[in-house]
Amino acid sequence: MKKSVFYLFSIALVLLISSAAPDKNVVQPKSNEKVKVQISCVAFYNQENFFDTIDNVNVIDEEYLPNGPMKWNTQKYNAKLEHMSYAISQIGLDYSPQGVAMIGLSEIENRGVLEDIIKQPALAKRSLQIVHYDSPDVRGVDVALLYNPKLFIVTNSKSYRLYMPSDPKFLTRDQLMVSGYLQGEKVHVIVNHWPSRSSGELPSRPKRNAAAALTRSIADSLFRVDPKAKIIIMGDLNDDPFNESCATILGAKKEINEVKEGELYNTLWKTLDMGVGSLAYNDQWNLFDQLIISSELAHADRSKLKFWKAEVFNRSFLTNQEGKYKGTPIRTHSAGAWTNGYSDHYPTLIYLIKEVK
Repeated sequence: MKKSVFYLFSIALVLLISSAAPDKNVVQPKSNEKVKVQISCVAFYNQENFFDTIDNVNVIDEEYLPNGPMKWNTQKYNAKLEHMSYAISQIGLDYSPQGVAMIGLSEIENRGVLEDIIKQPALAKRSLQIVHYDSPDVRGVDVALLYNPKLFIVTNSKSYRLYMPSDPKFLTRDQLMVSGYLQGEKVHVIVNHWPSRSSGELPSRPKRNAAAALTRSIADSLFRVDPKAKIIIMGDLNDDPFNESCATILGAKKEINEVKEGELYNTLWKTLDMGVGSLAYNDQWNLFDQLIISSELAHADRSKLKFWKAEVFNRSFLTNQEGKYKGTPIRTHSAGAWTNGYSDHYPTLIYLIKEVK
């Protein structure tokens, strides 16, 4: 029997799952009933400027070269590889001994960096596979999906480009759609890194709204084929769940009971309401790193793959323990100085469960 199958024999553990369940669909079994569920972890992690040390003449990567402002060299690159691979290896272990079934990544320069990550000792035995396409982003950063082929079987992938008719020269990250089978059920994953707020939240808002419209159109195309499609939208959206791009254009709802067929549920909105975020800026928490699911995952009964719970993976080893930035993610760089950290974002994750018969 696979290690990822958990046997919940005690009523205490059953009650734990029932109390954490987002709705009434996770039913408390009778005290003499043995419940057996398989738990899958799906995650997202912004890698914070994970560049290699090689000059790519087609992109603006000079900041992260040995002679660039960050003095990015082999030693620092190898340290980042060790840290990020370890962090990825730890995600999901609370309930799934094999770790993540799949994890979306952003701010990766190229496929070479991804190949170096999965070869690290912390991840090598998992034989993770890569789905990646080069994006037209001027800095050369892309999104990607790493997946465990023993847990998720990929059948199709496609990259979608964002065009801004009002700004034809605008270039940003493509959106990655990957389809496959998780616990024997068809699942579609859309990995995003929407345009940043570098020019200010208000001036840059139309770009994120356009990105949200593209994501929604991808989801709608899947719904047209299958109104009960199981969709997971993940990524650094550079907006919070309550912002127009997420709440209105994408239409991701805060309350799971309000989600109807063909609609979306934001699994982390209430987490932000509790004061927990995935990144901190000016002493304020944001939750840009979101995981949004379709109604079928939100409302399925336990005989089918369904959402259980979501969390920000804000473990202590990823967090500053003292100083000015105590309690926030340990960055790779701070004020231009190398801090030998991980990322300025925490990973986020969801657990999906399905009863094993």
